[in-house]
Amino acid sequence: MRVHVIHAHPVETSFNRTLFRTAIEGLQSAGHEVDPLNLYEEGFSPVLTREERLNYHDVPGNVTPAIKPYVDRLQAADALVVVHPVWNYGYPAILKGYFDRIFVPGVSFTMEGGGDRGKLVPCLTNIKKVAFVTTYGGNRWRTWVMGDPPRRIAMRWGWVTFKTRPKYLALYDMNNVSPGQLNGFLGNVRTTLSQF
Repeated sequence: MRVHVIHAHPVETSFNRTLFRTAIEGLQSAGHEVDPLNLYEEGFSPVLTREERLNYHDVPGNVTPAIKPYVDRLQAADALVVVHPVWNYGYPAILKGYFDRIFVPGVSFTMEGGGDRGKLVPCLTNIKKVAFVTTYGGNRWRTWVMGDPPRRIAMRWGWVTFKTRPKYLALYDMNNVSPGQLNGFLGNVRTTLSQF
């Protein structure tokens, strides 16, 4: 498969960057073709512009020259892996901005019947498998109390956008786990994605 791997962490020496490299290694070991996208190194702008918002429902005019290369990569993929930290119980701003700008009507979904009340129909049916690989500073209990928004959104959003149930690989309380637990999580990511 052609797997688009998206990464959202600004620090090259971070554990999350190691997860990104590990995900790629695991996929390549299974013979998959990997298309990596590091949003920070790419200099991706997460800001939805006024023009983009005004033309949001104007299919296909909403795919501007600024976002077309990202749309093309997404539409060329057979699978998607998103590697990111959880900050303040949400996605990093750069990743949320990527979703806001790239996952527009006509790319990730259409509204059958028109308007906001139409039936939402997934468009990214080319993507057969999805995985989220993430780390949390908060422990599992505290995250559960907060409702674990990133997990909930990823799991529900997968059905709506891709018509497939994503894998969700999460390391909670990462700042307080042992080196052995960090390595164990890396091993789990490598193994899971080598069987993707």
